[in-house]
Amino acid sequence: MTELSGPRVAPANGGPADALVVFLHGYGADGSDLIGLSEFFARALPGAAFVAPDAPGQMGMGGREWFPLTMRDPSEYRRGVAVAAPILQRFLDAELERHGLGNDRLALVGFSQGTMMALEVAYRRAERIAAVVGFSGALANTDPDALKPAPTLLVHGTADEVLPASMTEIAARALVAADVPVAFHMVPGLGHGIDQSGLTMAVNHLHQNLG
Repeated sequence: MTELSGPRVAPANGGPADALVVFLHGYGADGSDLIGLSEFFARALPGAAFVAPDAPGQMGMGGREWFPLTMRDPSEYRRGVAVAAPILQRFLDAELERHGLGNDRLALVGFSQGTMMALEVAYRRAERIAAVVGFSGALANTDPDALKPAPTLLVHGTADEVLPASMTEIAARALVAADVPVAFHMVPGLGHGIDQSGLTMAVNHLHQNLG
Protein backbone atom coordinates (compact mmCIF):
# COMPACT_ATOMS: atom_id res chain seq x y z
CA MET A 1 0.00 0.00 0.00
CA THR A 2 1.44 3.37 -1.03
CA GLU A 3 1.97 5.77 1.86
CA LEU A 4 2.79 9.44 1.34
CA SER A 5 5.29 11.56 3.19
CA GLY A 6 6.87 14.96 2.75
CA PRO A 7 8.18 18.07 4.50
CA ARG A 8 6.30 19.42 7.49
CA VAL A 9 6.30 22.74 9.35
CA ALA A 10 5.08 22.97 12.95
CA PRO A 11 2.79 25.78 14.18
CA ALA A 12 4.58 29.12 14.40
CA ASN A 13 3.20 29.77 17.88
CA GLY A 14 4.92 26.69 19.26
CA GLY A 15 1.71 25.12 20.51
CA PRO A 16 -0.37 22.16 19.36
CA ALA A 17 -1.87 22.56 15.90
CA ASP A 18 -5.34 24.09 15.73
CA ALA A 19 -5.52 23.65 11.94
CA LEU A 20 -3.84 21.68 9.15
CA VAL A 21 -2.91 23.14 5.77
CA VAL A 22 -1.87 20.64 3.10
CA PHE A 23 0.03 21.81 0.01
CA LEU A 24 -0.34 19.64 -3.12
CA HIS A 25 2.42 20.23 -5.64
CA GLY A 26 2.33 20.12 -9.41
CA TYR A 27 3.53 17.62 -11.99
CA GLY A 28 7.28 17.01 -11.91
CA ALA A 29 7.85 18.78 -8.59
CA ASP A 30 7.73 17.46 -5.00
CA GLY A 31 6.64 18.64 -1.58
CA SER A 32 9.63 20.91 -1.15
CA ASP A 33 8.35 23.02 -4.05
CA LEU A 34 5.45 24.44 -2.00
CA ILE A 35 6.30 23.98 1.67
CA GLY A 36 8.08 27.36 1.70
CA LEU A 37 4.66 29.01 1.27
CA SER A 38 3.95 28.07 4.88
CA GLU A 39 5.96 31.14 5.91
CA PHE A 40 3.31 33.43 4.42
CA PHE A 41 0.29 31.46 5.65
CA ALA A 42 1.71 31.16 9.17
CA ARG A 43 1.55 34.93 9.61
CA ALA A 44 -2.24 34.73 9.43
CA LEU A 45 -2.52 31.21 10.91
CA PRO A 46 0.11 30.95 13.65
CA GLY A 47 -1.55 27.87 15.12
CA ALA A 48 -1.62 25.90 11.85
CA ALA A 49 0.58 22.95 11.00
CA PHE A 50 1.69 22.58 7.38
CA VAL A 51 2.60 19.54 5.30
CA ALA A 52 3.44 19.08 1.61
CA PRO A 53 3.33 15.38 0.67
CA ASP A 54 5.40 14.08 -2.23
CA ALA A 55 3.12 12.61 -4.89
CA PRO A 56 3.21 8.81 -5.17
CA GLY A 57 4.59 8.58 -8.70
CA GLN A 58 8.36 8.71 -9.18
CA MET A 59 9.71 10.45 -12.28
CA GLY A 60 13.20 11.03 -13.58
CA MET A 61 15.49 13.63 -11.98
CA GLY A 62 13.69 13.26 -8.65
CA GLY A 63 10.36 14.71 -9.80
CA ARG A 64 7.03 13.31 -8.67
CA GLU A 65 3.59 12.96 -10.23
CA TRP A 66 0.14 12.38 -8.80
CA PHE A 67 -0.64 10.48 -11.98
CA PRO A 68 1.11 10.04 -15.36
CA LEU A 69 0.47 12.46 -18.20
CA THR A 70 0.76 11.35 -21.80
CA MET A 71 -2.20 12.63 -23.81
CA ARG A 72 -2.94 15.53 -21.42
CA ASP A 73 -6.65 15.45 -22.11
CA PRO A 74 -9.72 15.53 -19.79
CA SER A 75 -10.25 11.76 -19.86
CA GLU A 76 -6.68 11.20 -18.68
CA TYR A 77 -7.10 13.75 -15.90
CA ARG A 78 -10.29 12.09 -14.70
CA ARG A 79 -8.79 8.59 -14.66
CA GLY A 80 -5.67 9.88 -12.96
CA VAL A 81 -7.35 11.63 -10.04
CA ALA A 82 -9.59 8.60 -9.46
CA VAL A 83 -6.55 6.35 -9.00
CA ALA A 84 -4.57 8.77 -6.82
CA ALA A 85 -7.43 10.04 -4.66
CA PRO A 86 -7.63 7.09 -2.21
CA ILE A 87 -3.89 7.39 -1.51
CA LEU A 88 -4.23 11.08 -0.72
CA GLN A 89 -7.38 10.54 1.35
CA ARG A 90 -5.56 8.03 3.57
CA PHE A 91 -2.74 10.52 4.05
CA LEU A 92 -5.18 13.28 5.06
CA ASP A 93 -6.89 10.94 7.53
CA ALA A 94 -3.54 10.05 9.10
CA GLU A 95 -2.36 13.66 9.35
CA LEU A 96 -5.58 14.84 10.97
CA GLU A 97 -5.39 11.99 13.46
CA ARG A 98 -1.77 12.86 14.18
CA HIS A 99 -2.79 16.36 15.23
CA GLY A 100 -6.09 15.42 16.84
CA LEU A 101 -8.06 17.55 14.37
CA GLY A 102 -11.29 17.11 12.43
CA ASN A 103 -12.07 17.82 8.80
CA ASP A 104 -13.46 21.21 9.80
CA ARG A 105 -9.87 22.31 10.55
CA LEU A 106 -8.41 21.10 7.24
CA ALA A 107 -7.51 23.25 4.22
CA LEU A 108 -6.05 22.10 0.90
CA VAL A 109 -3.87 24.32 -1.30
CA GLY A 110 -3.03 22.90 -4.73
CA PHE A 111 -0.99 23.98 -7.72
CA SER A 112 -1.55 22.64 -11.27
CA GLN A 113 -1.89 18.84 -11.03
CA GLY A 114 -2.08 19.33 -7.27
CA THR A 115 -5.15 21.52 -7.81
CA MET A 116 -6.78 18.67 -9.72
CA MET A 117 -6.13 16.45 -6.70
CA ALA A 118 -7.40 19.06 -4.24
CA LEU A 119 -10.64 19.50 -6.17
CA GLU A 120 -11.08 15.74 -6.38
CA VAL A 121 -10.65 14.90 -2.69
CA ALA A 122 -11.83 18.09 -0.93
CA TYR A 123 -15.57 17.64 -1.52
CA ARG A 124 -15.55 13.87 -1.07
CA ARG A 125 -14.23 13.67 2.49
CA ALA A 126 -16.39 12.01 5.15
CA GLU A 127 -17.14 15.51 6.49
CA ARG A 128 -16.90 18.99 5.06
CA ILE A 129 -13.44 20.57 5.20
CA ALA A 130 -12.68 24.21 6.00
CA ALA A 131 -11.33 25.60 2.73
CA VAL A 132 -9.79 24.91 -0.67
CA VAL A 133 -7.38 26.96 -2.78
CA GLY A 134 -6.47 25.96 -6.33
CA PHE A 135 -3.78 27.68 -8.39
CA SER A 136 -3.43 27.17 -12.16
CA GLY A 137 -5.44 23.96 -12.25
CA ALA A 138 -8.56 22.24 -13.52
CA LEU A 139 -11.50 20.18 -12.33
CA ALA A 140 -10.78 16.68 -13.58
CA ASN A 141 -14.00 15.06 -12.37
CA THR A 142 -17.09 17.09 -13.15
CA ASP A 143 -19.51 14.61 -11.53
CA PRO A 144 -21.42 16.76 -8.98
CA ASP A 145 -22.99 13.90 -7.03
CA ALA A 146 -22.76 13.86 -3.23
CA LEU A 147 -20.27 16.68 -2.91
CA LYS A 148 -19.70 18.30 0.49
CA PRO A 149 -19.24 22.00 -0.32
CA ALA A 150 -16.24 23.86 1.07
CA PRO A 151 -15.37 27.53 0.45
CA THR A 152 -13.12 27.51 -2.60
CA LEU A 153 -10.78 30.04 -4.19
CA LEU A 154 -9.41 29.46 -7.69
CA VAL A 155 -6.61 31.61 -9.14
CA HIS A 156 -5.22 31.37 -12.68
CA GLY A 157 -2.90 33.43 -14.87
CA THR A 158 -4.32 34.59 -18.18
CA ALA A 159 -1.03 33.74 -19.94
CA ASP A 160 -0.79 30.18 -18.60
CA GLU A 161 0.88 28.11 -21.33
CA VAL A 162 0.42 24.74 -19.57
CA LEU A 163 -3.22 24.72 -18.42
CA PRO A 164 -5.32 27.44 -20.07
CA ALA A 165 -7.10 29.88 -17.77
CA SER A 166 -10.39 28.75 -19.31
CA MET A 167 -10.04 25.54 -17.28
CA THR A 168 -10.55 27.51 -14.08
CA GLU A 169 -13.64 29.18 -15.54
CA ILE A 170 -15.02 25.75 -16.46
CA ALA A 171 -14.20 24.42 -13.00
CA ALA A 172 -15.88 27.37 -11.29
CA ARG A 173 -19.08 26.94 -13.29
CA ALA A 174 -19.24 23.21 -12.57
CA LEU A 175 -18.61 23.67 -8.85
CA VAL A 176 -21.18 26.46 -8.53
CA ALA A 177 -23.70 24.18 -10.24
CA ALA A 178 -22.92 21.62 -7.52
CA ASP A 179 -23.58 24.25 -4.80
CA VAL A 180 -19.90 24.68 -3.92
CA PRO A 181 -19.16 28.30 -2.91
CA VAL A 182 -16.48 29.46 -5.34
CA ALA A 183 -14.59 32.67 -5.98
CA PHE A 184 -12.14 32.81 -8.88
CA HIS A 185 -9.62 35.37 -10.00
CA MET A 186 -7.71 35.74 -13.26
CA VAL A 187 -4.26 37.32 -12.96
CA PRO A 188 -3.49 39.34 -16.11
CA GLY A 189 -0.30 38.30 -17.89
CA LEU A 190 0.68 35.61 -15.38
CA GLY A 191 1.94 32.29 -16.76
CA HIS A 192 1.87 28.90 -15.05
CA GLY A 193 2.75 29.99 -11.55
CA ILE A 194 1.78 31.77 -8.34
CA ASP A 195 2.31 35.50 -7.91
CA GLN A 196 2.09 37.72 -4.83
CA SER A 197 -1.48 38.81 -5.54
CA GLY A 198 -2.70 35.22 -5.74
CA LEU A 199 -0.79 34.28 -2.62
CA THR A 200 -2.30 37.20 -0.72
CA MET A 201 -5.80 36.16 -1.76
CA ALA A 202 -5.09 32.59 -0.70
CA VAL A 203 -3.82 33.65 2.72
CA ASN A 204 -6.89 35.81 3.24
CA HIS A 205 -9.18 32.99 2.13
CA LEU A 206 -7.69 30.56 4.64
CA HIS A 207 -7.68 33.16 7.39
CA GLN A 208 -11.39 33.80 6.83
CA ASN A 209 -12.22 30.12 7.03
CA LEU A 210 -9.69 28.84 9.58
CA GLY A 211 -8.74 31.91 11.63
